[in-house]
Amino acid sequence: MTSDTKPIFDTLADKESAIDWNRLLTEILAAFDCSTGTIHALNQDSQLLHLKAYQGIPEFLLPKMTVISIGKGMAGVAAECKRPVQICNLQTDESGVARPSAKETKVEGSITVPLMLNGRLHGTLGIAKPISYEFTLEEEETLMEIGEAISRKIVS
Repeated sequence: MTSDTKPIFDTLADKESAIDWNRLLTEILAAFDCSTGTIHALNQDSQLLHLKAYQGIPEFLLPKMTVISIGKGMAGVAAECKRPVQICNLQTDESGVARPSAKETKVEGSITVPLMLNGRLHGTLGIAKPISYEFTLEEEETLMEIGEAISRKIVS
């Protein structure tokens, strides 16, 4: 854990306070020098991802991101595979993982990690930079640790 992420883990470890999801997302984006992000929670009954927090998403894209099916887009694929999904440059990507409307976010380097706890999916965390970027293995691992801590808050 780097000093940049300590406030995130401190917030998530606080058992007394309710989580301000938008503030938490702002802290995560600042720690990873990102401009855009989302947190989705999995509804265990419907098996759909529901938007809990977002930053830097154009308003006209929100209806497409409010509820996401498992397997659709970066969040849905990360949830389905239960592992991080990243794209170095969303603007030039042709893998088919990201939905076409994702290019309208104007971000390039992006990663989405599943929120996992004890082998069970609880949602996704997606962050992105306005530049082409490949997240390191260390960054991926830290994001997965953050995801586990978020999962504890979702289930509590």
